[in-house]
Amino acid sequence: MSTTVAGDRPKQPDSGRGAGRFAVLWRRLQRDLRNPLFLNGYALMANTGITAVLGMGYWLLAARLYSPEDFGRSQALITAMRLFAGLIALGLTGALARFIPIAGRRTGGLIARGYLVATLTAVVAAVGFLLTLPFWGENYATLAGTGPGLFFLASVAIWSVFTLQDVALAGMRKAVWVPVNSLCFGLVKMGLLVAVAGALPDDGIYVSWIVPTAIALIPINFFIFGVLVPRHARRAPAGARPPKLREIGRFLAGDYPGAFSILAIVYFLPVFVASRVSGEMFGYFAMAQTLGAMIELLAINMAVSLTVEGSTDGSKLAANCRQALRRSYLIIVPVSAVTFVAAPLILSVFGPGFSEHGTPLLRLMALAVLPRVLIEIYLSGLRARSQARKLALVQIGLAVLVLSSSVILLPVAGITSVGYGLLFSEVLVALLIFNGLRKILDRGETPQSASAREAPEAASWST
Repeated sequence: MSTTVAGDRPKQPDSGRGAGRFAVLWRRLQRDLRNPLFLNGYALMANTGITAVLGMGYWLLAARLYSPEDFGRSQALITAMRLFAGLIALGLTGALARFIPIAGRRTGGLIARGYLVATLTAVVAAVGFLLTLPFWGENYATLAGTGPGLFFLASVAIWSVFTLQDVALAGMRKAVWVPVNSLCFGLVKMGLLVAVAGALPDDGIYVSWIVPTAIALIPINFFIFGVLVPRHARRAPAGARPPKLREIGRFLAGDYPGAFSILAIVYFLPVFVASRVSGEMFGYFAMAQTLGAMIELLAINMAVSLTVEGSTDGSKLAANCRQALRRSYLIIVPVSAVTFVAAPLILSVFGPGFSEHGTPLLRLMALAVLPRVLIEIYLSGLRARSQARKLALVQIGLAVLVLSSSVILLPVAGITSVGYGLLFSEVLVALLIFNGLRKILDRGETPQSASAREAPEAASWST
């Protein structure tokens, strides 16, 4: 027989409270997944997570199977390939995210023209790079000769299309397929890396990176053009006006200079570092920079989804920006904190040299992503409102700051100079754009859009 003292309340078991919290989180997740903004954003973030895990596994195998010099040199080749592939492709990602949602029956042509323009421009630029190889240092000397040069040009063309197909999926609100593609691509890439290690001791890393990419293009683009594009065209609202080439051109004229500036940060800066340091040291730099860039992609992914939704329904832009900002920090702050604390442990998996030389850079990049969230949400708001001039100003300013500070500090701080440059520049730009971001966040909604936003929330909480 048990007694209960008056005023005492029976304590709910911890497991019960835990189950209740889990139920609340599950209902919130279900609500988010019914919102295309979060469904696309979470899918792209999941893709980043999958890419990070498989990427770490891939580079861990590469560090074990290849010498430090070959490891770093292969990283330099892949970085150069992605630089030229992204010359136009990365500039088109904002435009495709902006116009695919409203392209209707012209969606297929818009994507195909993007592929063609990006590929041709990238290959022409890469030819110029091959003709000036002596300027770029020893890490790129292996590209000399007809065979290696042609393989490099082919890889640039392949990666140009690979870069754009993900944003094509996101633009049609089918980003859930992006992590599926990345999972298959990552597993095949790892298997091929091991398979060719004995036969190609010098170039196995680069070959194992490109061949699966080429194979992946076939089924994904068959799915895009054969299934998703016709379905997207049929779902276009009656009387919808597809964007005209002149409208797209005006957007690109303002957006591309800024996108090109960001490309300079992401890819040109590592290529410049590779031309100034040894292959072994660049390997240490590239591994830390790759991991730091993956955290940064989390902020960019939610921003891409925000651009798509802002283009589809501009009346909800302020609400979507606020929600995207909250969700981004909810995910990125813990990831950034864990990375900062565990950076030496994470990099030591690849070898003691990676931890010794790469830890300061990775920690600085983990901190720099926090102000980057504000910048990306602001840029997506500008894209959704087609404010291309402000887009270009912010992105060009950020690139100039990062490039100049990193280059100035490189002789003094070595590979860590890029981390200092990123942190200083992104904090400064975040402070400068803060008032503009606040205006976007505080922008009033129409009563119709506000009620439309509240309705699904109420419905989800009632389940």
